[in-house]
Amino acid sequence: MHSSSLVQLLAAALSIGNALALPQGPSPTKCGPKEVLVRKEWRRLSKTEKQNYLKAVQCLQNAPPQLAHLYPGSKSRFDDFQAAHIELTPLIHWNQDLRKTCNYKGAQPYWDWSLDAVSEDAVLASPIFDPVDGFGGNGAYISDEEAFAFPNLPFVVPGRSGGGCVTDGPFASRPVSLGLGESTEYNPHCLRRDMSPWLLTHSANSDVVDHVMAAPDFWEFNKRAQGGLMPDEITLHGSGHIAIGGNSGDIANVNSSPGDPLFYLHHANLDRVWENWQRKSSANRNSFAGPDNGWAYPFNFFGDIPYSNITTDFALVYSELSASNKISDLMYTNKGPLCYRYE
Repeated sequence: MHSSSLVQLLAAALSIGNALALPQGPSPTKCGPKEVLVRKEWRRLSKTEKQNYLKAVQCLQNAPPQLAHLYPGSKSRFDDFQAAHIELTPLIHWNQDLRKTCNYKGAQPYWDWSLDAVSEDAVLASPIFDPVDGFGGNGAYISDEEAFAFPNLPFVVPGRSGGGCVTDGPFASRPVSLGLGESTEYNPHCLRRDMSPWLLTHSANSDVVDHVMAAPDFWEFNKRAQGGLMPDEITLHGSGHIAIGGNSGDIANVNSSPGDPLFYLHHANLDRVWENWQRKSSANRNSFAGPDNGWAYPFNFFGDIPYSNITTDFALVYSELSASNKISDLMYTNKGPLCYRYE
C-alpha cells in the first residue's frame, strides 16, 4: 500500500477535491470573478449539464493515455488519473483535463451525501445513481463469502447489497483498466459496486457533518472527517468509499478507487466540507497540520511508525500530471491555481 504522502491527511482535507481543478502546466494568470468556476451539487445541475459532464468523463475514458510510459496498465487518459492515484494516493488533477481534452465547459460537480443519508430508501433513490442522468446504481448481488475475498476490507460490510458488475448507467459496459490494489499493470474488469445504504445513513448524515464542522482546529477536523477503519468508526471520507464500494467495489479500494467516476464527486464534496469549515473563522482558514505518512499518528491503526509534521510549505507532487504545488498555494479555492467556489 502506497503511503508516500498524505494518504489520510489530504485525501479528506486538502483533498482530491482541490486538486480536481489544478491546471495542466502553468497556473492561470488571472482568477477574477469572471474566471471563477461554480461547483454545484449533482441534483442542482440541469439535465443538459449532467449529460455534458457524463459525456466528458466518457470522452476521457476514450482519449489516449499520456502516461502509459509510466503506467503500463493505462489505456486511456481516464486511466492515467487512476494510475497516478495508485502510485501517489494523495492528489491528482481532473477538472482541467475534462475541460482541456474534452471541451467540457462546466465545473466539477459534487455529491452531497448528507441529502441522501436521511434513509436507506432515499440513498437508493438518489439522482446520483440514475441510470440515464447519473452514474448508474449497484452491482449485481454476490454472496458475503465471495465479496469478502476481494482485497478491500478486513470485514464484511454491514448492509452490503451488491458486489458484482454495475448493471446500468453510462459506465456499466466500460471496463476498468487497473485495480483492485496497488499494481499499475493492465487488469481489465467490470466496474463493481457493493452498496450499503445502511452504512451511508449512519456515517454521512447531517449529524456526522455537524460533528466534523464543530472541530476546533484542522488536526481535529481531519480526525473527525477521516474516522476509523471499522464500520462503527467510519465517517465522511470512508463513507463515500465503503458505503458505495462495499467489499468488492472499485471505489472502496484505497489505491485504485478512482476507477469509479463517482470518486471525483465524493472527493469534491469532502473539499466542500473543508472549505465550509475554513470559512467559519480566520483561525480555521489558516489551520493545517498532520503527518507526512498516511498511517502515522493519529491514523496509526496498524502500530506506531515514524513521521514528520506537515506544514503549508510542503510540496505536493503529481507524477507527470502537472507541476508540483505547495499546500500554501491551495488553501483558498477562489484564488491562485484553483479558481472555483461552491454553491
